[in-house]
Amino acid sequence: MKSILKKRTTQFIIVLSALTLASAQSGAFAASKTITCYKGTVTKKVTGTNPKCPTGYSLTKPAATPTAKASAAASSPAKVSGPQAFSATYKGSLNLLWTASDVTAQSVTATGTGTTLGLDELTGKGGAAPTGQCDAFFGSGTLGSGANTLAVKFDGGMVCADDAAAPTDVAISGNVAITGGTGKFAGATGTLKVGKGSTFQVRSTTAGKTITESFTLILSGTITTK
Repeated sequence: MKSILKKRTTQFIIVLSALTLASAQSGAFAASKTITCYKGTVTKKVTGTNPKCPTGYSLTKPAATPTAKASAAASSPAKVSGPQAFSATYKGSLNLLWTASDVTAQSVTATGTGTTLGLDELTGKGGAAPTGQCDAFFGSGTLGSGANTLAVKFDGGMVCADDAAAPTDVAISGNVAITGGTGKFAGATGTLKVGKGSTFQVRSTTAGKTITESFTLILSGTITTK
């Protein structure tokens, strides 16, 4: 009888110990968890009952760095449709080449100030066949640079010299027609008026000689974009 009781007691102790061990192992497994740690662009996963990020790592995910394309798009001015007021004064220089019968502005470069709508640069060319102090002339050019530009052309342009011979100042008058555009000015239309104070210098009219002269062009009007 004693041996039977002893045997049953031993079996009970073994079963109880096994259940206790299984319960402890089950509890340990249930308490285990995994966290994600961040350090710049590096990520590290840590698993344990009380996981912690290594030194230098954080549980906070870093904010995404905007791409160059996204940054450029954000900094680019939005295209505005409809009429826009424009008023600018361009100051720079032009290279004049004289012959016995005409004069050519081989190049014109100037920088604008005022309400330029981003059209801060002017480049162009033109010419005339002088027969008196006031003569018609032709000219075309580009306002702006880079992706956003306007193509322009003088419409009914006139130049009038203060004196009959050089050196003298020459006043510019007439209108400038918008003939095209790129970027946010694609499809733009309008006519700009040449303002009083638009001039260039003529220091010499010697044939075959190219001279760089100072140049000012004042433009105002409305540019209509699509």
